[in-house]
Amino acid sequence: MTTEKAEKLKDGDKCKVVGGTHAGKSGTVRDINTSKTGHITITVVQKNGARFKTLGKNVVVLHDGKK
Repeated sequence: MTTEKAEKLKDGDKCKVVGGTHAGKSGTVRDINTSKTGHITITVVQKNGARFKTLGKNVVVLHDGKK
């Protein structure tokens, strides 16, 4: 598994949460926002359809080996 920094997040990426309240969960990145203070917030949609919001710094992008 290869990871990238949060700055490289884009809509539709597969990600895994590694910190915060939702640590251990994974899903697809949706709705990327930058707050007034400069923090990146994202909505993650899980396979079962559940959604949650988290900070971009708490996730890593998952790659399946394809470029």
